[in-house]
Amino acid sequence: MKKYKMVRNQKGFTLIEIIAVLIVLGVLAAVALPKYISLTEEARNKSALAAISEVKARANLVYGKLLLQNDGDTTAFDATDVLANSDITATPDVGVDYTVAAAATATTITITVSVVQGETLGTAVVGTWTFPS
Repeated sequence: MKKYKMVRNQKGFTLIEIIAVLIVLGVLAAVALPKYISLTEEARNKSALAAISEVKARANLVYGKLLLQNDGDTTAFDATDVLANSDITATPDVGVDYTVAAAATATTITITVSVVQGETLGTAVVGTWTFPS
């Protein structure tokens, strides 16, 4: 009868090698995850700034229309009239991804974005549009 010899040349990883790889992956994840989270927050803030720029652009267009309607007389209207226009309003619609609020004084419109893509921002992003004089 032939005796079967045990195969000595087995291929594979040892437990120590697997643990070393897992430790290296854990360290990489611990370093990369906080960076990823800060990048997503930064992207939301940049997106909020884009929404504010959209409202500012609309305010400039409304200002131009009111200027043309009043023969260039800037004393006939102010920033509250610009905000009262249907293109802007107190809750400008810049898309379903944003929650935007706007408030006006005689000289400025304050635009606040508090939610981007369903995520509440840590600090609301605020911008202003100033009535040209």
